[in-house]
Amino acid sequence: MKSSLRGLVNAILLTGMASAFALETVPYTPEALAAAQKAGKPVALQFHADWCPSCRAQDKILESFKEDAALPVTVFVADYDNVRDLRMALRVGSQSTIIFYHGKKQIARSAFEVDPDRLHKALKSTL
Repeated sequence: MKSSLRGLVNAILLTGMASAFALETVPYTPEALAAAQKAGKPVALQFHADWCPSCRAQDKILESFKEDAALPVTVFVADYDNVRDLRMALRVGSQSTIIFYHGKKQIARSAFEVDPDRLHKALKSTL
C-alpha cells in the first residue's frame, strides 16, 4: 500500500514538474520580456490580433505544445493593435508575426506561419 501511494505521489510530482517546464503563453509586458531575455531564457514574441484568422490558428498550435516538456519556451503575446511603438522598433509589419529569441539574440522570425512542424522547429531553435 505504501509503495503504490508513493508511486502515485511521484507521478503527480513528475507531471507537475513536466508542465512547469513546458511551453507557456503569457501576456506581453516590456518588463517581463526584458527579465526573461536578461536571464538568457528561450522566448518568443507573438504579435496577435483577435480578429486575425492566422493568429487564431497559431493559438491552437501553441496550445497543443503546452504539454511538450521538450519546449520550455515562454511565448509573450502582444496585442498587435496596441503596441505600435514596439512593432515599429522591431519592424513588424503584420499581425501573426512571431519573433523567436534565445535571451536577447533573435534566432528566427515568421509571419502567418500555421504549419505545426515549422512552428515547433522555430520554437526548438530558441533552446
